[in-house]
Amino acid sequence: MKKVTIYTDGACSGNPGPGGWGAILEWNGIEKELSGGERETTNNRMELTGVISALSALREPCEVELYTDSKYVCDAILQRWVYGWKAKGWIKADKKPALNVDLWEQLLPLLERHSVTFRWVKGHAFNEKNNRCDKLAVAQSKKFTL
Repeated sequence: MKKVTIYTDGACSGNPGPGGWGAILEWNGIEKELSGGERETTNNRMELTGVISALSALREPCEVELYTDSKYVCDAILQRWVYGWKAKGWIKADKKPALNVDLWEQLLPLLERHSVTFRWVKGHAFNEKNNRCDKLAVAQSKKFTL
């Protein structure tokens, strides 16, 4: 399997509000940047969309090291919460409905296709690639503001 490194970030101006996401994919010394946005969204939706878009861009199963500053995404996967939510009909431990089910349902098959290791990084700190993803995400969110 090819070894790919991915960095992702999401941004939202207001929550909800205009948002964007950015991703950087690295393989064999080659970098590819992806980004997009939505007029009315949330930060967590943009964080998830960045991860989904980056993994969806891979044309074959890969071994992926994925860096994100989203505790929401990392904890849901690493603590296996999302699998419990799904098993319980998308109901969380507090008996409330899970949010962003449509996106989780897109992400879970991608995690089966690829071997993904999630790495949490502190946002707006010293990770150059995470900071670049943030700039991509913010630029996309600004396309939807007046």
